[in-house]
Amino acid sequence: MSAATHVVPTASPRRVSPRELGEVGALVLLVVVFTALNPSTFVTLTNIRTVLDQASVPLILGVGATLVILMGSIDLSVEGVMGAAGMTFILLSDNTRKTVDLGAGAIVVALAVGLALGLLSGLLHTRLRVPSFIVTLGVWFVGLGIATLLFGESVIPFLPDGGIKAWPSHHPLGVPNSFLLALVIVVAGLLVARFTTLGRMAYAIGGDEQVARDNGLAVDRYKVLVFVVAGGCGAVAGILATMQLGAGSATVGVGNLFTTIAAVVIGGTSLGGGRGGIHRTVVGVLLLVVLQNGLVLSGVSPNVQSAVSGAVLIVAVAAAAWPLRDRLRIVT
Repeated sequence: MSAATHVVPTASPRRVSPRELGEVGALVLLVVVFTALNPSTFVTLTNIRTVLDQASVPLILGVGATLVILMGSIDLSVEGVMGAAGMTFILLSDNTRKTVDLGAGAIVVALAVGLALGLLSGLLHTRLRVPSFIVTLGVWFVGLGIATLLFGESVIPFLPDGGIKAWPSHHPLGVPNSFLLALVIVVAGLLVARFTTLGRMAYAIGGDEQVARDNGLAVDRYKVLVFVVAGGCGAVAGILATMQLGAGSATVGVGNLFTTIAAVVIGGTSLGGGRGGIHRTVVGVLLLVVLQNGLVLSGVSPNVQSAVSGAVLIVAVAAAAWPLRDRLRIVT
């Protein structure tokens, strides 16, 4: 087949599946249950803003993670990317260590760090044919190592009160700025997945990578681009998490890998690739965040919270993996 006849699959009209309705129904049920258990604290403006703020980082990470999983791959590097980008950002911003202040340039450099780590993952995966599971696990520790070196042995760098430290929680439009940022990235991700060659290629590669290669499509190039996008999402999440924390930490991303992958799976994106979408990950994120928030307000111990979250993930993975048990390739 000549280059002129290469065909990139187009997005088909979306149909709402019973599973999607079930996920939305589960979210509504959680809201009803926790409202009944905590009538004076759960459905309040303050708590709604708290939930939206807590959802912002996993929503941003979920955009990149969904695109990667749609290809039938996996990205475990998010915590390392967040740490490296977050430490880069704070050390190049106004902070108590008085290192250097590049202003908006700090965000640009931190984003570049995340994009570079994503590029590293993509190139190692495609050029060396190393499974994405192994590659991104290694890049996770590369990012963590960079973050640890940047942190050094000096005092913790803090952001000054006000300014960028307070920006995520401000709500001039009624909802936190952090959620507005996440919303912009989610909308951008939806547009990319639906209307661009990159998005359509992610579905095509996940649907059947060999068929895509046989049709002469530039599979490796688009795989690398998707990992770069995921690295960029990790960098934005690391910058935002550092602002929310108000201090530099090499481990600012700890805990986000579980939440991100769990949200993608619970949302219904297939671990085998080719099916699902960012809109479903949004529901998965909200399910997890509402569940965790409601358990905290209900006075449930942290250990029980972890057990409940783990049980929800196991059920979701089992439901998603069972129909694909003969072709599941999460480590490709």
